[in-house]
Amino acid sequence: MWLTQPLYERSTRLFLGVLLVAMSLVTLLHLVVPAGHPLHVSAYTVNLLGKYLSYALLAVAVDLVWGYLGILSLGHGAFFALGGYAMGMYLMRQIGERGVYGHPELPDFMVFLNWDVLPWYWLGFDSFWFAALMVLLVPGLLAFVFGYLAFRSRVTGVYLSIMTQALTFALMLAFFRNEMGFGGNNGLTDFRDLLGWDLRTDSMRLVLFLVTGVALALGYLLCRAIVTSKLGRVCIASRDAEARTRFLGYRVERVQLSVFVVSAMLAGVAGALYVPQVGIINPGEFSPLFSIEIVIWVALGGRATLYGAVIGALLVNYAKSWFTGVMPDAWLFALGALFVVVTVFLPQGIAGLLHRLHWVRQPSQPTRAVDTSLQQEQSI
Repeated sequence: MWLTQPLYERSTRLFLGVLLVAMSLVTLLHLVVPAGHPLHVSAYTVNLLGKYLSYALLAVAVDLVWGYLGILSLGHGAFFALGGYAMGMYLMRQIGERGVYGHPELPDFMVFLNWDVLPWYWLGFDSFWFAALMVLLVPGLLAFVFGYLAFRSRVTGVYLSIMTQALTFALMLAFFRNEMGFGGNNGLTDFRDLLGWDLRTDSMRLVLFLVTGVALALGYLLCRAIVTSKLGRVCIASRDAEARTRFLGYRVERVQLSVFVVSAMLAGVAGALYVPQVGIINPGEFSPLFSIEIVIWVALGGRATLYGAVIGALLVNYAKSWFTGVMPDAWLFALGALFVVVTVFLPQGIAGLLHRLHWVRQPSQPTRAVDTSLQQEQSI
C-alpha cells in the first residue's frame, strides 16, 4: 500500500522510533516517577509538550507545500485557526447550562451580547463527529477555493505569498468582529470537557499529548507517502521546472491544488488538537506574524525533509517559552537573530547539518533525473 511505503525508509523509521521513545519516556516519567523527584514530568510540562507537537504537525503541513511544491504559504495560520475554531465551537456547546448565565444552548458570550437564537452555522457542533468533519472540511474547502483561483491563474512566487498573507489578515479582521458570532477579540474559552472527559484533569492532558503524538506520526507518514509517490515526483518537478513539467503534459495546477488542500487539512487537524490543550482560541491565531513564524520553524529545521520541520518547531517554541519567561522583551530579537544565523551559516537548516555530520541520512527524494523519469512514465 502506498501509505505504508515510507516505513521502508530508514529516516522514517528513525523519526517514528524517536517519537515513540519520547512519548513513552514522558508518559513513564509523568506516571511512575514521584512528583518530588527531579526526573518527574509535571502535568504542566505534558500539556506544554502536547502544544509543541501540535505545532510540529502544523510545520510538517507547511513543509509539504513549501519544501516540495515551492509554494511559500504565509496563510497556513488561517487553516490552523479554522480547525481550532471548529473544535472550540464543539467544546463551547458542551458547556451548556454550566456556563455563567446557565443558558442550555447559547454560549456565555452570546448571552452577554443579547443574542436570542443560536446562529445557523453553530448548528451540529453539539456532535463531536460533526465537529471533526468540519475540522477537515472548512480549511480544506477554503484552500480548494483559494488554490483553484490562484493556481488556475498561475499566480506564483512572492505574489502568491502576499495573497495568502492577505487571506489570513482578512480572516483575522473578520473574526475580531462580535457580530460574526465567534466571541470577538476574546475568542472561545472556558472549555470544560471533551467526549465526557474533564479537560482540566492531569489524565486528560496526558491523553491529549499522546493523541497529538499519534496524529503527528500519521501526518508525517501521509506526507512522506505523498512525496515518495508519483504525485511527489511531479510536485518536485513542478517546483524545479514548472514550464518543462507542463510541456510534458502534466496538469501542474491540479497537482498543486490537491497537495495544497491536503496541507490545509493537516493544519486544521493541528489546530483542533491545539485548542483543548491551551484552553482558548481567539483571532490572534490568524495573525500574519504567526504564519511567518511557522515559516521560520521550517527554515530552521530544514526544508523538504519533513522531520526538519518538526525539529524546528520544537526548538523554536521551546526557546520561545524560555525567553518569554526570562527575557520577554528579547524574544523577537532572538528569533530574528536565529533566522539570520541559520540563513547565513545553515542554509539547509538543522537537518542539512545532521546530514553533513552523517548522523541522519537525507530522506530519499526523486530529484535525480526527474525529467527522465517523468518522460518515461509519460511515454508509457
